[in-house]
Amino acid sequence: MKETTKSEIYSWIKAIVFAFIIVFICRQFLFTPTTVFGESMSPTFQDKDRVVVSKMAKIQRFDIVVFDAPDVEDSYYIKRVIGLPGDQIEMKNDVLYINEEAMDEPYLIENKEESPFHILTEDFSLQEKTGQSNVPKDMLFVMGDNRLKSKDSRALGFIPLDSVIGEVKFRYYPLQDMGIPQ
Repeated sequence: MKETTKSEIYSWIKAIVFAFIIVFICRQFLFTPTTVFGESMSPTFQDKDRVVVSKMAKIQRFDIVVFDAPDVEDSYYIKRVIGLPGDQIEMKNDVLYINEEAMDEPYLIENKEESPFHILTEDFSLQEKTGQSNVPKDMLFVMGDNRLKSKDSRALGFIPLDSVIGEVKFRYYPLQDMGIPQ
């Protein structure tokens, strides 16, 4: 084999190895693609939507996060952060109260319109659901946007912050819905 051909092959191998290293580092520490399973986040996300999750995001209230499922081995859930550490949470007459302040939840409008009773979430308080009056340190309280069909903190309890994989930042499939989720 000619020396120039060997040099060209070696150059390609170096470039491919370097690309794999970059991809590995990005997926481990910066972001990762994932797929939405189920209808618990409908209409924000549909079953089989594909999203990009940022592993570097600082989690805030109403962010959509992906976390390790506490009840299913090697699985994950996607939900909306409702309560941060220290928050008091209560639901009365389908209105969310955080620290005794009513919250606007525009992402629920479509589901409320489709609901026969226009009520999505049963009344509850954190005390009733978890036995605690506040979200504990290093924990989150999460709920799906499709409140009638979501397995979330109302059933699972608090979600440890260290089980959060990251925040959903971008939907890339289906193409007609591509963009930043609301």
